[in-house]
Amino acid sequence: MSTEIKAPTFPESVADGTIATWHKQPGEQVERDELIVDIETDKVVLEVVAPDKGVIEKILKNEGDVVLSSEVIGIFSAGATGSAAAPEAAEDTPTADADESASGSPIMSPAAKKLVEENKLDASEIKASGKDGRLTKEDVVTHLASAKPAPAAAPKTAPAAPTVAAPVGARAEKRVPMTRLRTSIARRLLDASQNTAMLTTFNEVNMKPLMDLRKQYKDLFEKTHNGTKLGFMSLFVKAAAEALKRYPAVNASIDGTDIVYHGYQDIGVAVSTEKGLVVPILRDADVMSLAKIENSIREFGGKARDGKLTIEEMTGGTFTISNGGVFGSLMSTPILNPPQTAILGMHKIQERPMAVNGEVVILPMMYLALSYDHRMIDGKEAVQFLVTIKDLIEDPARILLDI
Repeated sequence: MSTEIKAPTFPESVADGTIATWHKQPGEQVERDELIVDIETDKVVLEVVAPDKGVIEKILKNEGDVVLSSEVIGIFSAGATGSAAAPEAAEDTPTADADESASGSPIMSPAAKKLVEENKLDASEIKASGKDGRLTKEDVVTHLASAKPAPAAAPKTAPAAPTVAAPVGARAEKRVPMTRLRTSIARRLLDASQNTAMLTTFNEVNMKPLMDLRKQYKDLFEKTHNGTKLGFMSLFVKAAAEALKRYPAVNASIDGTDIVYHGYQDIGVAVSTEKGLVVPILRDADVMSLAKIENSIREFGGKARDGKLTIEEMTGGTFTISNGGVFGSLMSTPILNPPQTAILGMHKIQERPMAVNGEVVILPMMYLALSYDHRMIDGKEAVQFLVTIKDLIEDPARILLDI
């Protein structure tokens, strides 16, 4: 029985998506709930799985095609076997497959054929790596990247030019389109820089008290909370949540000509992935335990790397924390994540000589940066907010005592 393969129903904030990868080709056997296609949106990669055991009959939307919410992208035959569906699968491959095979040209996937035709390539010169000698899209992209440009013939009347040593070896270039996620990130960052009055204030924090606390209790903490490790991020999240309560303007957002004050602290934690930066949200971070925060951050990190984050997990947020220190950054100016009006940047812990009570002491120091929208937050509030976080981190007991 044939059924339609449809794109997922997109949330209201997502207009459309792009077919990223077909993991199964027409005629291939699939099992129930097996991944068959990835659809990339501006925010996340959505997965479409097989509704039952069977085969892919036909692909209606090829890789790179734009699809709308719930649009039909293929035909699925439930209960069929790969061999039985092979004749139907030929409909999705190029119509001249048989002729191509007979003439020595490789069989091409639809996406590969499109690239070959657009770039006027000879398919027989491209090394095929697909099943049964099929030429895939990746094969064509690799061939284009390694292709050497033909040297241009010099005019006969051209004057003699100074001898210049030719570069040794091929100087390959690779041109690939930006992913929808990267395009969305670029657009949002540009909007933030153009449509906000962004300033950044800096401070430094002595990490020794926090490091001593972690060293003293990390083993007991891990044992008590079933293997959850105590990190610095959870303590910074709790310090930020407390500071946001004291300075509501930093936790607010601008909506047109209105100021929206949020009575909750939903803190986003920036996570870097191969496809770009994503910001999952810790809901009601002020009432979360340290163990819950650490577990949530670890789960978000795993989901982000696997492309499993949902749109709901990244929607909302009243404040963001970005930790460039994990990559070795000593100082930076984080950019706002609209409609939020502030973002905290953490950095590398660096031992430096510091003056303490008239003496020079080597201490583990970290620079903190707070970028904020000056339309909403005055410099005084921004500085006091950052000083509050500094005080809470340098004396963690303040978090428990609410002082």
